[in-house]
Amino acid sequence: MQIPTSNPDPFIKIMSEKAESIRLGYLEHITALTKKVPLKVMLGDGTVTDQESFDPALVRQFFDNVLKKLPEWENQGVSATAEKDLRRSFIKFEIKEGNYLLSGHMSLQYHALLFYKLDHRVIEIQKELSDISDMITKLQVQVGPENDKIIEEKLRQEGFQTLDEQKLFEVLFNREDITQDIVKSIEVSHAEHTKLVSNRDRLFGELDNMLIELYQTTPVLIDENKMIAAEEGCLCNFNLEYLKNNTRQGNINLTRISEQTKTNLLALLDSIIKIIKN
Repeated sequence: MQIPTSNPDPFIKIMSEKAESIRLGYLEHITALTKKVPLKVMLGDGTVTDQESFDPALVRQFFDNVLKKLPEWENQGVSATAEKDLRRSFIKFEIKEGNYLLSGHMSLQYHALLFYKLDHRVIEIQKELSDISDMITKLQVQVGPENDKIIEEKLRQEGFQTLDEQKLFEVLFNREDITQDIVKSIEVSHAEHTKLVSNRDRLFGELDNMLIELYQTTPVLIDENKMIAAEEGCLCNFNLEYLKNNTRQGNINLTRISEQTKTNLLALLDSIIKIIKN
């Protein structure tokens, strides 16, 4: 049974009211923790743009503090998922009360956007990459004919001449020594091309290191369906389940819950209210 719920049972109604109080307090924290700060970043074409971002580490720290104040509840710590640009940080915690299990779930879903640091080096790298790309293109036009000449000369030296494509393939396949000599000769002949490619890869790596992530979300309460649909927002809910032979059952006969168990369950929610309000 997910809580809060519209179930009219007096006990469940009180639980729902307490859960709603927790949700509203949680939303206040998330609203404050995801407050955006302005930042200047660069686009891929070097244009400087104004953006906003928040710090997800503050949310994770908040989650961690909540768990530390619930030492009797079982939990797996602060968890996170990342799928493309979609991010989610969350905690799940649970506690057994008699034959019942009360569990809580708090999470924040947000998006990560990539930009470049505000650094003139980004423009310099892009200029260098453009120049290298042009030089590689020009060299590649020469590579094919020059490679053919190298192969023809090597085969002539080995006594192979005027071979059709099938025979040429058989020679290169069966004579590994010839193949290796040809590869070495091509590498030496095209050292400039190899160097350019190496520099290009190095620059791409340097450019990747200048990427930064900015984060955006909307501080609103959403349900699990909206979370699955990749909507931004935060989720906070509780579940009450019945334990039978260590198996969780969502259908609960409310008339069988003892008054003491009800009192203890409500006290557990009160403890979370106290944590959220502090």
